[in-house]
Amino acid sequence: MPESFLTGNLVLDLGISAWFFAQLIKVLFEVALQHRLNWRTMVSSGGMPSSHSAFVCAMAAGIAQQYGLDNPLFALAAGMAAVVMYDACNVRREAGEHAKVLNELLDHLNQMTPEGALKELLGHTPLQVFMGALLGCAVGLLGPLLLQ
Repeated sequence: MPESFLTGNLVLDLGISAWFFAQLIKVLFEVALQHRLNWRTMVSSGGMPSSHSAFVCAMAAGIAQQYGLDNPLFALAAGMAAVVMYDACNVRREAGEHAKVLNELLDHLNQMTPEGALKELLGHTPLQVFMGALLGCAVGLLGPLLLQ
């Protein structure tokens, strides 16, 4: 079995690595599209690809790779990944839409300062979740093979 390289737990390391790669991709997208480097993007939520999806899918794929698809740990990880991705795509995205409407209302009432704006980029589109899931699965499945 491959060695852990960050925390002492290979599956957790794969999740952290997938999260890191997803966040780095967001920074690179921002540089390419906005022509500015914003390192705060590394720790922000929302955007392409979904780092939440990448994190949970990397761990589920890593468990599948290490222990098999019939292992109860994989069932737990896959179920948790489904809940996280549903939440990112539906609940958190809707909260972001509500924040956008509230920000527009507050802006029209001239009661908002730039520091008081609600965070609108909370959730993800289905494509962002899917791309994060693909990234996570790739890291989770290929990571143990590359570490052997």
